[in-house]
Amino acid sequence: MKILIAEDDRLSRTFLTEFLQEYGQCDTAANGLETIDKYVEAFKAGEPYDMMCLDIMMPKVDGLMVLKLIRELESQHKVEAEKQAKIIMMTAIADMDYVDQAFELGCDAYASKPIEMAQVQEVMMDLGLIS
Repeated sequence: MKILIAEDDRLSRTFLTEFLQEYGQCDTAANGLETIDKYVEAFKAGEPYDMMCLDIMMPKVDGLMVLKLIRELESQHKVEAEKQAKIIMMTAIADMDYVDQAFELGCDAYASKPIEMAQVQEVMMDLGLIS
């Protein structure tokens, strides 16, 4: 499995990487622009990400805009639903408007910070990424 961790907080990024590398190859991005660049690069190479952990509040481009752009790109290229990246939005913000907006834009799951690995594993199972 190919995983992209988009998180501006270095400690959170390291923590997620150490946990998720057990399940596949992990790449990281520290801001929204870097996330878009890495996603597009992998997509063009024919090696798209299977899963993304996407922080909502990131510098340069926020996670909601990143999510919107990814779903638009998948739609333009007619990527079948089951082959689209599984995107887990992650945030410390308790504002349900952000969560609702993320689901409207096409996220697959939501995890609140601080991230609990058991919660992430459960989401990955629910999405069929691990058994």
